[in-house]
Amino acid sequence: MSILTQKTVSQKISFNGVGIHTGKKVNLNILPASPNTGITFKRIDLKTNNIIYPNYANVVDTTLCTTISNEYGAKVSTIEHLMGALYGIGVDNAFIEIDADEVPIMDGSAKLFVDKINEVGLKFSDQPIKIIKINQKIKFEDGEKFISIDKSNVSGDIEFEIKYNNELIGTQKSKINVFEDNLSEIYDSRTFCLFEDIEKLKKMNLGKGGSLDNAIVIKDNKILNEYGLRNKLEFVNHKILDCMGDLFLSGYKIIGSIKCSQGGHKLTNQLLRKIFNDQNNYSLIEIKGKQLPHTFANYHNLKSIA
Repeated sequence: MSILTQKTVSQKISFNGVGIHTGKKVNLNILPASPNTGITFKRIDLKTNNIIYPNYANVVDTTLCTTISNEYGAKVSTIEHLMGALYGIGVDNAFIEIDADEVPIMDGSAKLFVDKINEVGLKFSDQPIKIIKINQKIKFEDGEKFISIDKSNVSGDIEFEIKYNNELIGTQKSKINVFEDNLSEIYDSRTFCLFEDIEKLKKMNLGKGGSLDNAIVIKDNKILNEYGLRNKLEFVNHKILDCMGDLFLSGYKIIGSIKCSQGGHKLTNQLLRKIFNDQNNYSLIEIKGKQLPHTFANYHNLKSIA
């Protein structure tokens, strides 16, 4: 079966944990789904109106996480790490059952999601994958912060920069090619916060489930977690993980080159809204072919469907 065909998980995968912001215990199942169905969330703790689609237009809050909602007000928050895992691995279709309103934070990264998906493997269909190709440069700015995306031949690049006054974090930059690079350090990178921000989170009624088991905490110039960092660029690499997850709210993988400075969930969502506001900005294409040299093969195998 060709790697160019749509994929789902081979069998049900179950997780349980706590929501980092709600503090609620939560169970989550990833189940196989048919081709061309995309990713779907179902709030199984709700009896009706419980289907929620992770689409950029359904994002209702970007405060320290990405929250999606349906028209009836049913929500799921902190979806970005799970979505980032699905995006990077190449899961096109999956049905996700969840019994609370927040995805479990696990260890603060996407590592456990990725490990279990890889453990059971993927199921390949006979339907060709679809991707979004960026046709022209689009940029969104918010003061000193910015995010942009430009056209690319066959790669999905993310170049990210963070700037913190904290000397331990400081300025960090990292760049990946989603389709070609080993993403293990991206998946392994945990969410983080400054010790002095914990009280602010409590006042916002957030971070109720946060601990040193699921977040890096920095106090002055010291990491409070016993074993320190997992990789030297863990802070910015986690921001790339978030960006990957938020990009998957386009519904497809994206061929394009992204550059971001000091961004986050809000900027990525604003970029997607700007992209899809004008059909000249992008093309939805279907990839045909049996070979996959390098990334998605050459463009002789690309067939425009939009």
